[in-house]
Amino acid sequence: MTAPVDAPTAAGRMCPCDYRYAASVFDGPADLHAEVLYVVGGLYGNIAALDAIETLAGQESEPVTIVFNGDFHWFDAEPGWFAAIDNRIARYPALRGNIETEIARANDIGAGCGCAYPANVAGNVVTWSNAILAELRDVLAPDRAGRLGALPMHLVAAVGGLRVGVVHGDATSLAGWNFAHDRLADPARRAELPALHEASTIDVFTSTHTCLAALCDVLGPNRVTVINNGAAGMPNFSGARFGVITRIATHPSPHPPLYGLVRDGVCIDALAIRYDTDFFRRDFLARWPEGSPAHLSYFRRLMHGPDHTIEAAVLARDVMAA
Repeated sequence: MTAPVDAPTAAGRMCPCDYRYAASVFDGPADLHAEVLYVVGGLYGNIAALDAIETLAGQESEPVTIVFNGDFHWFDAEPGWFAAIDNRIARYPALRGNIETEIARANDIGAGCGCAYPANVAGNVVTWSNAILAELRDVLAPDRAGRLGALPMHLVAAVGGLRVGVVHGDATSLAGWNFAHDRLADPARRAELPALHEASTIDVFTSTHTCLAALCDVLGPNRVTVINNGAAGMPNFSGARFGVITRIATHPSPHPPLYGLVRDGVCIDALAIRYDTDFFRRDFLARWPEGSPAHLSYFRRLMHGPDHTIEAAVLARDVMAA
């Protein structure tokens, strides 16, 4: 029997067991070293945004390491469009998000889109996401599934003297919501973050998954910074149409950041991705006309942005006692 859409075991709400890992997996040598690190989460098949990201990288004074931390596919449920995104992402280090994981599975385990949506997300959003995932799975060529399914769920980057944990969801799950803006806005939730540093030896976690941008910094002997870029390939703030990525570097950005902080000489910033919105809208509407699940779920956000502001994204800086 299929679970009701609002049940925690329903497709789109359940969190598969193989999404989970311990925070201690980060306590090891760095997977890569960078002077300038761009973390691109939630590209969602937006070719125009990818063009804009590569343009920004080319304007940096030092080589840029670009890492895609999942959900680079989504709206590109058309064979040519999908291949164009996949071929370009294959040039870079990348993690798999829930989207890549679920479209690449050999057997459907009933996870739907794999978003592990919490109870405060409306049931119709869950239904639409499951429908988009099903259409995206239909265009995945078998020769691409193996590569996507083999991508890691997390990695560690060294930037200056900081250890950066790059994740899709949070510190213990590919589809975790503990780095969601609403949870980071809760002082009780922020008070739990220093324990993550102790378990992981990570100074900065950078994530995406939950689609709303956030930055918080918890000071103390186990200081930890969390920056969630929201989405690189969709608008992130009310009345604006730009995407957002995370830049972590040993020197200031040539591109004025939306917000950020400097920690131990390392700049941690959110950068705007001002992509060609007309180009992307044409691609989107050609594949997802009015009445389609992606149009129902996302078109308003693509045109007007979500109910979120830059001011709200920057959360309180907390000081924890020793």
